[in-house]
Amino acid sequence: MEDNEKEERRRYVELLSALGVPSELNYDFIYDVFATVKNGMGDVKSQNPALANIGLNVADLSLYIANEHWFYLSTHPELAANNAYRDDEKYVSYLASVSLDKYYTNERLAFRMGSVASRFHPSLSTLDLYLNFILGMLSRYKQGDPERTLIVDIMNKGFQVSKCVTSLLEGGYETEAFSTWRTLHENECILNVIVKYGEPVIEKYLRHMTYGVAFRGGIPSKEETDAIFVEIKDRMKAIGLKSKDMKRFIEYGWLLGVPNVMAIEGFKFNFRDGVERVAGLSTYSKVYEMSSEVAHSSPLLIYSRKNYFFSVTLLSLYESFFRLEKIFSTLYMSTVSEEEKARYVSMRNLYYGELLACFEAEKNRFALLHKK
Repeated sequence: MEDNEKEERRRYVELLSALGVPSELNYDFIYDVFATVKNGMGDVKSQNPALANIGLNVADLSLYIANEHWFYLSTHPELAANNAYRDDEKYVSYLASVSLDKYYTNERLAFRMGSVASRFHPSLSTLDLYLNFILGMLSRYKQGDPERTLIVDIMNKGFQVSKCVTSLLEGGYETEAFSTWRTLHENECILNVIVKYGEPVIEKYLRHMTYGVAFRGGIPSKEETDAIFVEIKDRMKAIGLKSKDMKRFIEYGWLLGVPNVMAIEGFKFNFRDGVERVAGLSTYSKVYEMSSEVAHSSPLLIYSRKNYFFSVTLLSLYESFFRLEKIFSTLYMSTVSEEEKARYVSMRNLYYGELLACFEAEKNRFALLHKK
């Protein structure tokens, strides 16, 4: 084996390791398949001139090869057991062909939805950067223990859903992004109420989580389930609710932790007249209603205008993000070292102003759409 090939193989093995490819898949074998693909790419490009000037993303192609190899071995355990695949030229050829087909078709020639803006657009790329940074910071916090981590868990989910919305916008799925913003808005309203009113609401929220588990048959003990339903009915009776209201009470009864909530004008046990109203975000009720129509496959979804829904979604996303980031920064700055504070402030000073500029630019763009 020549020195150049040895060095290329060594670097390729390092790449596979860095990509997290399991070593039991046999790095040397994957390299051989990759080399076969490279050797055959000239023929592929000569048959399809559209591919001639498209560069090769080694990491993406390698992940296709590794995953195809893993899947084939998992469905053909006899080959994995005795390593019979190593000298099987037909299998090497098959793996190379399938991986290359998927790489070019899915990564380079995929059907595009005609997105209004790509992931390189500053209004999306800046928000993606900021979201990635925050999610990285949140990953350091303990999560998944509602009794202790409820606020962090809700906040983390909000930023994750925000990332989902940007991904859909970048892919040209504007209406789907808009319906996903609906989930984000519900998340931020719940977080807003919990942060504002604190422990009494948190206590109620956690108890109603248990009610929800019991309602869906998730508690193994029949005695415990029965006792929970007795408790639910007693609490409903105390505030004048009927049996038909049980599901609404389970979902929204935690709002009773808010002082004098029943005295709020127009209050009801639902999202728009309950959670959204108590959160002080009722100005979004019309946008939320439109998003609900899209989520339920109304004609608004089928005959939608891409530019309009792109702008509505992006503006709504930015506004939700600004509110979530304010809560996050308060939590973060109160729980980390001075060094970490300085790092976050530095990032914020660098990019928050750009976010505001992007938001203003998108508002102007939306205003122009309304003039047409």
